[in-house]
Amino acid sequence: MLHLRAISPPERTEDTLARLREHPGTAHLVLHRGAALAPAGDLIEADVAREAADEIIDLLCAAGLEKEGGVTLEAIDTVLSDAADRAEERAPGDGADAVVWRELVARTGEESRLNGTFQAFLAIACLLASVGVITDSPVTIVGAMVVGPEFGPLAGIAVGLVLRQWGLVRRASLALAVGFPVAMVVTALATLASEAIGLLDVASFRQGRPDVDFVYQVGWYSLIVAVLAGAAGMLAMTSAKSAALVGVFISVTTVPAAGYAIVAAVTGEWARAGESAAQLVVNLTGIVAAAGAVLAVRRRGQLDRSWGK
Repeated sequence: MLHLRAISPPERTEDTLARLREHPGTAHLVLHRGAALAPAGDLIEADVAREAADEIIDLLCAAGLEKEGGVTLEAIDTVLSDAADRAEERAPGDGADAVVWRELVARTGEESRLNGTFQAFLAIACLLASVGVITDSPVTIVGAMVVGPEFGPLAGIAVGLVLRQWGLVRRASLALAVGFPVAMVVTALATLASEAIGLLDVASFRQGRPDVDFVYQVGWYSLIVAVLAGAAGMLAMTSAKSAALVGVFISVTTVPAAGYAIVAAVTGEWARAGESAAQLVVNLTGIVAAAGAVLAVRRRGQLDRSWGK
């Protein structure tokens, strides 16, 4: 279940209440007249079945609440109510499979912004990856995978392409196009400093790093893993199974490939640097393609169910 809060201009309140009462996926309808101050109006609250949320939001936006009032949603962890159970039974589909499209656009839009926090996490992740490469530490490589924030913009590109939200595509692409080069420059400077003070043994690195060389060894399985991770990631973002995102983060070698490419370039191992860059491109492309395909299938399925009513 999701908790819905809507601010309604007084003249639209009765129409809004009627729309909510008529929808079978609504429970626990509450009205606070005159409670909203900015914007001024009545506060309406309700609990809605997740599988009905997108349709209910569309109804409220059609009533003008998106522009003249406001609509918010938040997840509810526990609901003990026969009325809520009936709402979930009446709503078509299953809550875990439901996609709340406006929520998805808002979430990916927020996670796709190029800002200081995003850049800091990406730079730290690349630095961790470079340390893992230098020390031949798979554990540190996994840490870099988890810290890396790149899946947000990748998901944003996929969502933008499928829903034709071109502003979202541009914003997410900018985050990646600026974020990765900046993070790699920071990593290059840190790697040069490590070499200068003796922390990086160039001769030792050129002999190979058997425990982390998988990072730059691009092949068909690199694409397969990226596709599977992209599909799993989009399924997690569009359902109630968001915990699966952790598995996505530690499945693909986007950030580690960037870190490996920098260390290899600094040490003059240009072949490995090139393969690492190719690994990065393969992973980014595979994730976006698979995420977009999953999203397109889910959207088509939801449209088919709507037409079948």
